[in-house]
Amino acid sequence: MAGLGRQGGNGSTGGDAYPDGGGRTDGSGRKDGSGGTDGSGGTDGMGSTDGGGGALARRVVRVLPAALIVLGLVFDLVSPPSFTGSPFFSAAPLIAAPLYSFRGTALIGGLASLAVFLLHVLHGTSWKAEALTELTTVMTVSALALLINRVVRRSGEQLASARGIAEAAQRAVLPTPAERIGGLHVSARYEAAQADAFIGGDLYAVQETPYGVRLAVGDVRGKGLGAVEAVAVVLGAFREAADTEPTLEGLAQRLERALAREGMRRDSLDAVEGFTTCVLGEVPPRGELLRLLNRGHPEPLMLHADGRLGVLAPSQPALPLGMAELGGWPDRVEEWDFPAGTTLLLYTDGLTEARDARGTFYDPASRLRGRIFPGPEALLGALSSDVRRHTGGGATDDMALLAVGRPAHGQPERRRTVPVVRRDGDA
Repeated sequence: MAGLGRQGGNGSTGGDAYPDGGGRTDGSGRKDGSGGTDGSGGTDGMGSTDGGGGALARRVVRVLPAALIVLGLVFDLVSPPSFTGSPFFSAAPLIAAPLYSFRGTALIGGLASLAVFLLHVLHGTSWKAEALTELTTVMTVSALALLINRVVRRSGEQLASARGIAEAAQRAVLPTPAERIGGLHVSARYEAAQADAFIGGDLYAVQETPYGVRLAVGDVRGKGLGAVEAVAVVLGAFREAADTEPTLEGLAQRLERALAREGMRRDSLDAVEGFTTCVLGEVPPRGELLRLLNRGHPEPLMLHADGRLGVLAPSQPALPLGMAELGGWPDRVEEWDFPAGTTLLLYTDGLTEARDARGTFYDPASRLRGRIFPGPEALLGALSSDVRRHTGGGATDDMALLAVGRPAHGQPERRRTVPVVRRDGDA
């Protein structure tokens, strides 16, 4: 599995979730963000798959209409007189209709009709009723193929327009963050489960504020375009409050109130999809510290420069945003060490709920443990590819990924290197 580096194979593990006492320091709740042991040697991880199969299939389909005409000619010439290749000639323009241009479809239809005519001339049956019936059938099918081609092309233009609008909506609601924010390397990706949708119910945001770099990753209940409005509410409140609220607790309460206001305006919380799981983060401008507030969201991961991995699980679970009516308690912000060379990975449950053909869930901690990446972009690229291989290309839920890396001392502004780096000690 070359997409995610190399994994130790000497029987030792990378890093597990931080157990009590293993990563926790004093009573302040601060944790060191480390865990597990190193592994050396090992086997290739997350190997790449051959992408040539899809291209070959497309080429075969593109030549199929012409191949059917040739097959029809051969079949008609070698078979007894009672058999005819007319079905092959009729199928050729129908297959060409959704694949070729209008002119190309007309050419295939014309060649199929010409082949029928020439065969009957060769057999001396060109003016018999059967010959005229076959020729009329192929010409009629060719005309229908041209009509289908027009409909398909018009639908394609409408789909392209809709995709363009969806792309514009994504850029407006979920703009791609800058590669460098507040001295941190940042990368984000979004993959919507709904076909031809570019945005759904997941969200991310990164913003430099007077209190440091603040970030959010969340998942609105629901998916597809119906959840976009709730995403806009949460992100709008985050962008406004992140610059003014001095604490993450205050920021969470602002998001809670924004969802409540929208629910009252629409007479129902379900109008804005009900609730939102969310992780709020803060990287102060000084020191090597990370603060997290988790409201019912999957635990972030911390990837260290030596391949160790830690799961940043909250010490106490909390309800998602938008569920204040069910109960309330003070938000708990926990602190973790965020040293140079480490990368923070936040994601939505579309990642952990991705299944393979046997129904096995994708486990990002086990897949990433022991792997090393040159930066956040390489991490997300390898992770996205590996999820697609795990699921066979399908997805049942939206997936948002956000990676934030603290550059190692002396690391250049942008690292130009291969997507995967070797483990220490590898030849």
